[in-house]
Amino acid sequence: MRILISADMEGATGVTWPADVLPGTEQWQRCRGMFTSDVNAAIAGFYDGGADEVVVNEAHWTMRNLLLEQLDERAEMLTGRHKDLSMVEGVQYEDHRRPDGIAFVGYHTGAGTEGVLAHTYLANSITGVWVNGERASEGRLNALVAAEYGVPVVLVTGDDRTALDAHTYAPDAYTVGVKDYVSRYAAVCRPPARTAEDIRAAAKQAAALAVRQEPARGGPFSVEVEFDAAHLVGAACVVPSVERCGERRVRYAATTMYEGIRCFKAVTTLVSAAVEEQYG
Repeated sequence: MRILISADMEGATGVTWPADVLPGTEQWQRCRGMFTSDVNAAIAGFYDGGADEVVVNEAHWTMRNLLLEQLDERAEMLTGRHKDLSMVEGVQYEDHRRPDGIAFVGYHTGAGTEGVLAHTYLANSITGVWVNGERASEGRLNALVAAEYGVPVVLVTGDDRTALDAHTYAPDAYTVGVKDYVSRYAAVCRPPARTAEDIRAAAKQAAALAVRQEPARGGPFSVEVEFDAAHLVGAACVVPSVERCGERRVRYAATTMYEGIRCFKAVTTLVSAAVEEQYG
């Protein structure tokens, strides 16, 4: 049994505000330990449940946040940026390298919704993403990609609102709320000793769900992205096939979510380059 963990940071234990996840800050340095603790708990739980191999794909910002020297020595970690499938790199690998199940650890809710540090790919600028008319968080986007390779989502951790979101795109997955939403920048947090115990227990049970499935054929997909400023539409429309569908909204079509997520990455890259300090 091979498990892939996609590890994001906004949904980690103790994280509640931007400095907690911005590389280079004192708070980020402190929170890296709690982030690593969450991931280690998931690793331990999956091995408890019978996993033969666990690979962690770093999925936050620079994708160099987890403390390798503190990582469970049984696991391996894919760290660094510029990966074909970014947050879910590895689901597309062939034969024995493809995972039987994927876990979303440290995830969060999507842009424009309630949740601690809620966003979708960009910290700001994007106010909403929809796939075939359904609002899509990073979790939903990544789950759709994983499904095309027959890899089920078996575990999702984050705040309590993230757990509710997960139930809409991975209803069979186990979920763990490591904190309770109060506002975008506040939460009732549980200490890492408690959250580690909860994550480990859930991962042990989730291992039973790690059974490769028939690849999903859910396309075509219509993706809409809404921004907080009208000029960002022009930046997004530089990407071929992306078209304006509102004052602050663009739309594009994709035959598969593999194509869909790669187009989304191109859109967010251009949009982030078009944002100016202070005014956005």
